[in-house]
Amino acid sequence: MYKHIPNIFTIMRFLLIPVIVISCIEKNYVLAIVLITLSGATDILDGAIARKYNLITDFGKLMDPLADKATQISILTILCVESIVPIWILVIVIMKEFCMVSGASFLYGKELVVSSKWYGKLATVLFYLAIVISLILQQINGNTEWSMTIINHISDGIYYAAVVTTIISLILYMKAFYIQGYLKKENKET
Repeated sequence: MYKHIPNIFTIMRFLLIPVIVISCIEKNYVLAIVLITLSGATDILDGAIARKYNLITDFGKLMDPLADKATQISILTILCVESIVPIWILVIVIMKEFCMVSGASFLYGKELVVSSKWYGKLATVLFYLAIVISLILQQINGNTEWSMTIINHISDGIYYAAVVTTIISLILYMKAFYIQGYLKKENKET
């Protein structure tokens, strides 16, 4: 039973997605923030437990990053629909994830894997931080215009940092995909 704890946390993150989306639709931003925080905590826990106790599974390798992508894209989509986040941010994230999945699929067929890196994790953390700040802004919408303007600028700045980090991480991952594919080709030829 204990060996399945990381995978159970990953499954929990998938189950939280529709509840977070519904919370945002119903403008229950406090619940959405709590659930996003819970989702992030289970993400950290599943990885830490899997590495510490050597409980890394093929299911976890595939589903853990998929849970991250599904959560992030689902939340950004509903925030775009609710006009909280500009659509261009969602488009960049979807394009990045499409390229990542394409690159990973290409490497998977060649028995190569590029694992997650710090820059990809940084982009994810920045997006979650920006999302939580956006939801806090929606919750406290009645405050003075001056304080809301400052918080909006902070939120916008974090989104811009997340987008830049996402683009940089895509470039670095694509470079890693290319290098791995090139090295595999070189090894076959020698």
